[in-house]
Amino acid sequence: MLKIEDLHVSIKGKQILKGINLQISRGEVHAIMGPNGSGKSTLASVIAGRDIFDVTQGKITYKEKNLLALSVEDRAREGVFIGFQYPVEIPGVNISNFMKTALDEIRQYKGLEPLTGSQFLKLMEEKKKVVELTAKLSNRSVNEGFSGGEKKRNEIFQMAMLEPELAVLDETDSGLDIDALRIVASGVNQLKTKENAIIVITHYQRLLDYIVPDVVHVLFDGKIVKSGDKTLAVELEKKGYDWIKTEYESGKLN
Repeated sequence: MLKIEDLHVSIKGKQILKGINLQISRGEVHAIMGPNGSGKSTLASVIAGRDIFDVTQGKITYKEKNLLALSVEDRAREGVFIGFQYPVEIPGVNISNFMKTALDEIRQYKGLEPLTGSQFLKLMEEKKKVVELTAKLSNRSVNEGFSGGEKKRNEIFQMAMLEPELAVLDETDSGLDIDALRIVASGVNQLKTKENAIIVITHYQRLLDYIVPDVVHVLFDGKIVKSGDKTLAVELEKKGYDWIKTEYESGKLN
């Protein structure tokens, strides 16, 4: 579904990603771990289409299409979803209108009729249960006045509504207490299917106790320097990222 080849990315002349190679198939969950500044959020932003980054080399193929040639809007219409580390507030735009507009855009792109009001409200009530959202959302602005946990749960709620084929979750566990982490992770697990793929970006192994990845990748100095199964995350938790740095600088991971 997603193939990244020799991806080099810079911002304002500073190189951040230095040759990323990654391939993800439908039905898979991949975790990307690494210390601060290794390029994890940059990778998510490039997939999302943020134009502050310069792709200087390499390519990203998504469903046999050149992802880098697609606009941000068309990436979303094609089923790409990004859950950001710091979800933004959108004052004055209530969640119901926001989600109805987004869904209708995707349905129109696929040649489908818009949902009726009753169909949409029924769907919204159904998907709220995925992340245990009990608050009335119809009159609330997107993320405005939400706690950190509510913002992250709202992100997964949006993911449930949109049913993306590729979801990239950038440090969804950041700032969550154990109960919110459990709820968010449970929501992600409920949304996994054989037809979609999920990339989980995280610093810590604790999230991967709840969302078990098929593959764990370690991103360091702008490159994926090591890949393995879930046990790699456990090893990182025990040894820390200094172990990766030492191995990398000694040439064992190059």
